Amino acid sequence: MNMDLPGHARIVIVGGGIVGSSIAYQLTKAGISDVVLLERGVLSCGTSWHAAGLIMQLRGGHSTTEIARYNAEFYPELEADTGLATGFKQNGTLAIARNMDRVHEMKRRASLAKSFGIDAHVLPPKDVKDMYPALDVSLVAGGLFIPKDGQLSPVDTVNALIAGAKNRGARVFEGTPVDAMQRLPSGDYRLDTGNGVITCETLVLACGLWTRDFAARLGARVPLYACEHMYVVTEAMDFVVPTLPVLRDTDGYTYMKEEAGKLLIGSFEPRGKPLPVEKLPAEQQFIEMQEDWDHFELPYTKAMEMIPELENIGINKFMNGPESFTPDDLPCLGEAPGLPNCFIAAGLNSEGFEISPGISRALAHWIIKGEPETDLLDYDVARFHPFQVNKRYLRERSSESLGGIFDMPWPFKDHETSRPARKSHLHDRLVAAKACFGEIAGWERPMWFASEGVEPKNEYSFFRPNWYEHTAKECRAAREGVIIMDVSSFGKTMIQGRDACQYLQWMCVSDVDVPVGKLIYTHMLNSMGGIECDITIDRRAEDCFIAYSSASVHCRDMNWMRMHIKPDQHITLTDVTAAYSVLNVQGPKSRELLQSITDTDLSNESFPFLTAQEIDIGYARVLAKRQTFIGELGWELQIPSEFVQDVYDLIVEAGKSFGLVQAGYHALEHLRCERAYREFVLDLAPDDTPFEAGLGFIVKMDKPGGFYGRDALARQAGETLNKRMVNFKLNDPEPALFHDELIRMNGEIVGYLSSGAYGFNLGSAVGMGYVKHPGGVSADLIGGSKFEIEIACESYPAEASLRPFYDPTGVRVKM
Repeated sequence: MNMDLPGHARIVIVGGGIVGSSIAYQLTKAGISDVVLLERGVLSCGTSWHAAGLIMQLRGGHSTTEIARYNAEFYPELEADTGLATGFKQNGTLAIARNMDRVHEMKRRASLAKSFGIDAHVLPPKDVKDMYPALDVSLVAGGLFIPKDGQLSPVDTVNALIAGAKNRGARVFEGTPVDAMQRLPSGDYRLDTGNGVITCETLVLACGLWTRDFAARLGARVPLYACEHMYVVTEAMDFVVPTLPVLRDTDGYTYMKEEAGKLLIGSFEPRGKPLPVEKLPAEQQFIEMQEDWDHFELPYTKAMEMIPELENIGINKFMNGPESFTPDDLPCLGEAPGLPNCFIAAGLNSEGFEISPGISRALAHWIIKGEPETDLLDYDVARFHPFQVNKRYLRERSSESLGGIFDMPWPFKDHETSRPARKSHLHDRLVAAKACFGEIAGWERPMWFASEGVEPKNEYSFFRPNWYEHTAKECRAAREGVIIMDVSSFGKTMIQGRDACQYLQWMCVSDVDVPVGKLIYTHMLNSMGGIECDITIDRRAEDCFIAYSSASVHCRDMNWMRMHIKPDQHITLTDVTAAYSVLNVQGPKSRELLQSITDTDLSNESFPFLTAQEIDIGYARVLAKRQTFIGELGWELQIPSEFVQDVYDLIVEAGKSFGLVQAGYHALEHLRCERAYREFVLDLAPDDTPFEAGLGFIVKMDKPGGFYGRDALARQAGETLNKRMVNFKLNDPEPALFHDELIRMNGEIVGYLSSGAYGFNLGSAVGMGYVKHPGGVSADLIGGSKFEIEIACESYPAEASLRPFYDPTGVRVKM
């Protein structure tokens, strides 16, 4: 029976499923007992109750695996702590491949597992058959077995978490729907429920697929959309014993697990079935929807192919329940932008029991300490753009997101749905130039340009995707001639006001109080000295600056800046991304080309590196910024968007005399890796410092007044660090690198690649990644050690260096 609802609590959690119960448990375990959890019905009645309860440790990359792998450690601890059974058993996961591309992907995951000490075994078809005799091994090309994975009982697990939280002081109220919410002038949150009113200092919204509409009451953006998620439970089968591993047939869109002697067969079909939340009964608990054999036919047919015995077995239960999915198949986690102390924990994409232990522990630290202690960039709810709560966008994308759980994770694979959403003013011209487009944050961006007679369409590969030959041509033109690239999608934030300079001086590691027209590459840090923003700043006036961010993190950057403005500071932040288009003109001939269409002196003496000037091109006043992200002489031309078509046409026409080549974002990636330019999210994250990243030259430790995060950074200044970014170049010209490949030093795993690309101008693949060594990562250590890069369980000798392999002294950008 519920107690009386208290009038106030330090922390209120809304939602009593796996996410909310996990957060309550972790908060109380960390010593916060004043926690209240509100559940509108009974515990786990939303979507947790019908989960399959699969437990896997490996994800697609290092940062996400770091979160997920905690589950295998946590669930046994939970049982020991509470004395309650969760049904957790480590019968292992057996993933099977129907083709050699999937085998290669499994080998990449097996390599990833090594860096975490996760036991993983790549198996030939014969061993797969021995482990799972019911399979038609003629369809199996290989397998991956992870013994410490397994399964659990969802409802029992939620009950154990709640019991553990209550044992440490948490109060739980079932049958307590929240009718209204508001943020009070004091900063507290007020929740009106059917059982009374409660206020709190910190609010956590963990309401599953209902979180989008629920959070919108406070103005928070949480892009979720529901899909119907289906599984069946068969009649009893002789081979289905308690020790049977969980089977993942991703090429067949199905997973299968033992369920009391029966087989539970679920699917992540190529295209899911979107479900508007408005169609769900508002008050109903334990929602089940109608069977849909037409939709389930494809995955079940695939299941019968793989296990022929299914053709003769009946079905005991067809389960069709709602699940929510996000636009990028990654959770929504963290403090809601513009709502201090309001945290979101939702959108787990049908994988709640796998990652709830990790994300709840991370969120508990974030709530208590005010900042995350780990890299949560992939999960941060602040990453989303305002338009991404558009219901049509979410409905179309959610069907792909469901299928994306089992889709092949090709390098640079693009979404196909909800496109086009955002287009630059040059889109039609780029189409005419045969651009193949990719999508990021809704933007259609040219990735590569097809030659005459070639269709601009991606053919993905772990080895040589079809765009390599075209991108190679673009990369050679950047190094030898001149290229033009539309980079209008980069985020632009105008920072204005009488306190703008003072504010940026405190927030940035570099000296921002520079003459008007000077460009500053800089970082903003967290209190631990980790990198939160990786930006370039252009001072436009005494009280006006423009900060430039990559498109994927622009909203997050703006949120970081906004949340650190003090109440008494006179500062405004304005998103001016759409107001300005940007053309990137780069290469040794860029000065000659641009000089032919402007009367401004572009010589090195009159227009130095890392400065900006307004120049005339055609009828437009253009802000020309002499900077580069590829390591060549070049300019980024920031143009009022209404003028960009004319300016582009002028450059393209004039460029005919200089061999101008259209280039896309793939070329940008290959070129910046050759020059070892770091990219935020990949190479720079909140648990990396500028000194570790090899970017200490931008840090002004003696800046008057210091900067945010300086105290933590001071411990590293001038020291040989145990973690350091190192550049690598393969000796073998054949393999390709992408990211997450292991780094071996003298045979031992010492890190992994954060970025990788083929160095078309170097003759082999290059990459960069953090090397860790307890004795310090010095030039002597790097020079005196033998390095290899492990790709899909095979090691390749590599040259290592603290300096870039292309133009190590950086003379080309200052020509």
